[in-house]
Amino acid sequence: MVAIAARGLTKKFDDGAVAVDDVCLEVPSGEFLVVLGPTGCGKSTLLRLLAGIEEPTAGTVLYDGVPVREADRDIAMIFQSYALYPHLTVAQNIGFPLHTTPLSAAEVAARVAGVARHVGVDDLLGRYPRHLSGGQRQRVAMARALVRRPSVFLLDEPLSYVDAGARAALRAEISAIVRNLGVTTIYVTHDQIEAMSMADRVAVLRKGVLQQVGPPAQVYADPGTIFVAAFLGTPRTSLLEAAVSVSDGRVLLDLGSQVLEMPAGDARTEALARHDTARVTVALRALSPDKKGPLSLRGTVRAVENLGHELLVHLDVGGVPTPAATSRLETSSPLPRPRIGPPADRSPYGLQPAYESLEPPPTGEVMIRMAAPGRAEIGAELTVGVGWDDLLVFDRAGRRIRPTEGLDRIS
Repeated sequence: MVAIAARGLTKKFDDGAVAVDDVCLEVPSGEFLVVLGPTGCGKSTLLRLLAGIEEPTAGTVLYDGVPVREADRDIAMIFQSYALYPHLTVAQNIGFPLHTTPLSAAEVAARVAGVARHVGVDDLLGRYPRHLSGGQRQRVAMARALVRRPSVFLLDEPLSYVDAGARAALRAEISAIVRNLGVTTIYVTHDQIEAMSMADRVAVLRKGVLQQVGPPAQVYADPGTIFVAAFLGTPRTSLLEAAVSVSDGRVLLDLGSQVLEMPAGDARTEALARHDTARVTVALRALSPDKKGPLSLRGTVRAVENLGHELLVHLDVGGVPTPAATSRLETSSPLPRPRIGPPADRSPYGLQPAYESLEPPPTGEVMIRMAAPGRAEIGAELTVGVGWDDLLVFDRAGRRIRPTEGLDRIS
């Protein structure tokens, strides 16, 4: 398999728009890398640059140390649309890339049958694309890409037009197939569930700038920027503005209606103390009402979502949402605005972006996860424990405040 390296990769269009901005990325041989980011962040452009389809404005792409335009590229790509030939049967579509190979008709038929069985369409070989469901068409597109046995597999949001029921099954199938074949794979998506469940590593992209790269669990638990913290996590991450105050050796986070006193003697508290009098952003992922912690937040239940297996309680703690949470997604804003509404909502084109430019989230609200058959009444007062590890604190530039030197480093 092939190792891919991007060095200072930049793509600027004629109108001055920068789609990819100085991206440096290493993809080891056989790795499954997912490029994750909101719609319009440059993911697809980056994929085309890595494939050698587009010429970069600056930087280079290397395949096993050889520039991509000079390398013997053995690439298979899958796009958002299935791009199947409507006048060919499933078997003919799958076997089409083999027409230029020296394989005999019997060998082509055997390979087509094998890959069709591998992706679960072996009973559809005689049908035409118009007789298939969206999930079946995407499986055929996968089989057509894999039948060549490529060294590099590139997928550009392949499940965007697949219904929700088939999407979960296809996620597992794609992941299992590429790992079984050991193909170096780069998968582009806006869906954090796909990224977290499929990737060996996740590369988070925002406005063409690579924010953070690492294993999914690491990127989720240790986000380097406020954008990464806000983009990953369901339900959405709550972002509250706070003022840091150091008084008589105590380090306080003033959220407006209530104050959190940080544990003394902790390296993370000492790091926060260096930001005395500064305003910071506190990111809180969903809390548990049963958790006991050194800190606590109290508030009023504003709304309750019953998801069957759990309740999501919207708790108004009277805080002030950070400007990043209420501003539009522009260059000066360090994060996108969260999507409001159930995950099944879609645009008229069938896309399901994770974040859109919608109304800002409710003021001063945090999310509470309550196991069913729990009960929470709207208007009731509730106090929840907050562990120090539950608090992710960011400076005004949107960078993580860390307990070591180089606090502002982006991982």
